[in-house]
Amino acid sequence: MGNVLLHICCGPCSIYPFSLLKEKGYAITGFFYNPNIYPVEEFLKRRDALYEFSKKENFGIVYFEYLPEDFFAQIEPNLSQTERCPKCWELRLLKTAAYAQENNFEFFSTTLLVSPYQNQEKIRELGERIAQKYGVKFLYEDFRIGFREAQNRAKEMGLYRQKYCGCVYSKMEREEAILGKKK
Repeated sequence: MGNVLLHICCGPCSIYPFSLLKEKGYAITGFFYNPNIYPVEEFLKRRDALYEFSKKENFGIVYFEYLPEDFFAQIEPNLSQTERCPKCWELRLLKTAAYAQENNFEFFSTTLLVSPYQNQEKIRELGERIAQKYGVKFLYEDFRIGFREAQNRAKEMGLYRQKYCGCVYSKMEREEAILGKKK
């Protein structure tokens, strides 16, 4: 079907998209570029979980070092979640599409499309706009149907499963919500 560069945010979120795309006949290369993840220890846990999964499934991953300055150069601290998240998705999709173009991939996609907590239509819109800029097709697939299945499989495999989206702001929002429930 073609070769696809799949942006991956974490191991558990890669399980269903990888399986479905493989079943459809795509040649898949993972792309781990996530400067949004905070702190570095969290970045390393997610990277290592992805590495473990990729070894079990025998597929290659392009890994980028921890570059939080890329995230903070794009995301101002006072943005609301509805403003912040699309900028973060765009940052990662731009890097994915640029790499896909430079390395002759026919398609690029993202595991962000597996999460029922993300704005599917906005991610699709960004992907399609970025595809036009780079001349690489955005492979849209609504992966949400496999979210629970993938989470269960990750648990069975003993893969690290995070408790928040990734950035410092989502971490603080989660902690504030937990504290609010305890009051």
